[in-house]
Amino acid sequence: SIISEMKQLIILLFFSVLLFSCQGKPAPEEEISADSIFLLDSKWQNEEGKELQLRDLKGKNLVVVLIFTSCQTACPMLVADMQNIYAKIDKKKLKETSLVMVTIDPENDTPEVLKEYAKARNIYGEPWIYLRSDKESTRELANVLAVKYKKISPVVFSHSNIITVFNKNGEMVSQAEGTVNASGIAETVNKL
Repeated sequence: SIISEMKQLIILLFFSVLLFSCQGKPAPEEEISADSIFLLDSKWQNEEGKELQLRDLKGKNLVVVLIFTSCQTACPMLVADMQNIYAKIDKKKLKETSLVMVTIDPENDTPEVLKEYAKARNIYGEPWIYLRSDKESTRELANVLAVKYKKISPVVFSHSNIITVFNKNGEMVSQAEGTVNASGIAETVNKL
């Protein structure tokens, strides 16, 4: 009968709607806080020449320093500080951490130069990341980190010596300026 067919159709329709409405929906992407560096939408290149954005680093704690590879004064000390921090981070926590060197001299510090620099110092591969961008994006990140720098010759910059720690959501946890306490910075990372 037509009524029984209509009932079957309505029941079928009801269960179809119920079935499809109960299917799992993709989880919404986690919100990025207003304090996160992952909100910066600048484009970067790593030492392999791969294009990325800072949000691609989400999910790892970050220890960040701004340097330039031809620096003969402060940068070697900053790199040594980063190596000391690396050595003092718990091995388990190291798997959740990236040590990020950002060049303030993108004109000269090409991906090839950054890669060569890293390999020559045996600070290449996980967890080390080297980044370069255009002048504007580099300046934007430096401003967020309160790092001041000024080009004083074609290959020399005067700059602040600051190491910054971010949690996995890109929120600043601590900063150390000048001569840093590598143990203290490593302890901060170990607690994240």
